[in-house]
Amino acid sequence: MSTPSRRILLVAHPNRPDAHTLAAGVAKRLDAAGVEVVADPVLAAELDGAVGVAGEVDPAGGCELVCVLGGDGTILRAAEISRGCGAPLLGVNLGHVGFLAEAELETLGEAVDRIVARDYTIEERMTLEVSVIENGREVFTSWALNELSVEKAIRARMIELTVEIDGRPLSTWGCDGVLVATPTGSTAYALSAGGPVIWPELEAMLVEPISAHALFAKPVVVGPHSRVAIEILAGAEVGGVVACDGRRIIEVSPGARIQVRRSPEPVRLARLDARPFTDRLVAKFDLSIEGWRGRADIERARRGDVTGT
Repeated sequence: MSTPSRRILLVAHPNRPDAHTLAAGVAKRLDAAGVEVVADPVLAAELDGAVGVAGEVDPAGGCELVCVLGGDGTILRAAEISRGCGAPLLGVNLGHVGFLAEAELETLGEAVDRIVARDYTIEERMTLEVSVIENGREVFTSWALNELSVEKAIRARMIELTVEIDGRPLSTWGCDGVLVATPTGSTAYALSAGGPVIWPELEAMLVEPISAHALFAKPVVVGPHSRVAIEILAGAEVGGVVACDGRRIIEVSPGARIQVRRSPEPVRLARLDARPFTDRLVAKFDLSIEGWRGRADIERARRGDVTGT
């Protein structure tokens, strides 16, 4: 029996039985099409031999695509698992908003057919490179697709910190924390904190204080080549918690310096349609567009039917 020349990594929400049931169906359809499917040991055991076991060190090694069944959290987990392999992620939303997902549950079958046919485009998303310096020594390095957050370690106290852009201080705040977000992350935590939506094709970093006790505490958007640093004041009473996408976390002490810059390695997302980002924004957030004079109104106007509704 010949070995399949195509391989796909399957990632599913770890605590949802329905995701595992769907994963089994996806694996069966891909296998029937001659595509090898692998998964982490836990999911592979759950699927009882329906998929192969991915390698521990490089789970997505040799895979042409990572198929993800879950919400944005599961997609972020898949991005972490597959970091460095170059395989694009294709998310099927089983959660609420699922902003990073490309397909919904009702279009899962079509998505699998498109995977088999390699009928998708690839979009690259900017990521962040993060390092933490304490006492002159680098103690932590990581990356983020959505955002880097530096937040207070004690709920009842503010954290005191200074934000620096390109080697120059911007402002010092007593606040709940600071976010440095990518355009992808501008529709996640940063949006909840009051920041703007940044179109994904724009390469930029959003620096956003959270609940700052200051007159100037507005979000700032800087270029992709800027370097952002956040220093927790050395004399501060409260340390902080540094988190990359809410997943890779370290506690830091007063005096710590967190450095952020654009990463040279993007995350690649598989796309099934070419609809504009505006349409995705409207659909995912269920935005009202009533009253919009769209294409039909324009055509009526061209025909002189100005009273048409």
